[in-house]
Amino acid sequence: MRTEATILHADLDAFYASVEQRDDPRLRGRPVIVGAGVVLAASYEAKAFGVRTAMGGAQARWLCPQAIVVGPRMKAYSEASKAVFEVFRRTTPLVEGLSIDEAFLDVAGLWRIAGSPVDIAKQLRRDVLEQVGLPITVGVARTKFLAKVASGVGKPDGLLVVPPDGELDFLHPLPVERLWGVGRVTSGKLRDRGITTVGDVAKLAEPTLISWLGRAAGRHLHALAHNQDPRPVRVGQRRRSIGAQRALGRSRRTPEELDAIVIALVDRVTRRMRAAGRAGRTVVLRLRFDDFSRATRSHTLTRATGQTEEILAAVRALLATAAPLIERQGLTLIGVAVGNFDDGGAVQLELPFDRRSGGALDSVLDDVRERFGSGAVTRAVLLGRDPGLSVPLLPD
Repeated sequence: MRTEATILHADLDAFYASVEQRDDPRLRGRPVIVGAGVVLAASYEAKAFGVRTAMGGAQARWLCPQAIVVGPRMKAYSEASKAVFEVFRRTTPLVEGLSIDEAFLDVAGLWRIAGSPVDIAKQLRRDVLEQVGLPITVGVARTKFLAKVASGVGKPDGLLVVPPDGELDFLHPLPVERLWGVGRVTSGKLRDRGITTVGDVAKLAEPTLISWLGRAAGRHLHALAHNQDPRPVRVGQRRRSIGAQRALGRSRRTPEELDAIVIALVDRVTRRMRAAGRAGRTVVLRLRFDDFSRATRSHTLTRATGQTEEILAAVRALLATAAPLIERQGLTLIGVAVGNFDDGGAVQLELPFDRRSGGALDSVLDDVRERFGSGAVTRAVLLGRDPGLSVPLLPD
């Protein structure tokens, strides 16, 4: 375990909305909502009225009728993210991206050439603002977990340092929801038992937490409540899964519409898998419902594959098992991911290899789309349909 606060968690503030305000001066200082059916992002001016990400558009406009609603521009967000990550990598070679708008940076060993971690964090914030035009919050701490918590507490547009001798004094008064892994369900279980702060969790014995939450979650939260997080900042790891998701809004979708959305997502995921030379065995379906609860379904195939039809068949089967839940609770987001990759990343072809197989067709379609664009050829079922919104890839 390191003894000094040398891990930075850098997190762009209201990223999509900040890009919109940067690119359109008329939006600066005004409440901005990105996305109409579902809120993809909200500026802090809109958040002050209670608008939150993943909220239905109608509810958001009711809370903040003066908000300016803009459509998402994924290409602009992806370009801004790449520019920010270039700043990160010029700051330190040890950068671990978490998403399109946040990363961990390890600045241990840079004292002589760049100054203290606090100095580096200050310069990082200046560089992102001057070179990319976006506000960013940075948390500095001894562990990754605490650095991320610090950036969350320090928002917006702030810098918060947690010294090693003040870690638990900072952490324990915070609400229990600040712990990684504590969502709506876990929070409810804890609060029903009078556990409202991280300090309350820290007072509990590990076996007690395990009996309430299960072995994995109980041990995980017990460790975090004591700031036990030995994980280093990891660089250059290959993705453990490849996925795509789409926000659906509050309108009900027919089974045929959901099937078309799943087809488009699977096409997107498998194309990315083949481009990366990956083959996976575990297919995952992620769902979010009207009440913001979530469900996950997964299936492990007998062999690793990157072929579209095999993965699509698995996703369709998973979707069928979730149909009663979707009908009862309504669906606002659907996601597809493939993981459990072969270590070598190679696709093992079954013999005899038939040139008319799905794998050959996938390769031909990939070549056409690479040469003429992703919209050059598509499935008939997708013609005339809204392609929807997907989260941009994390920059390489």
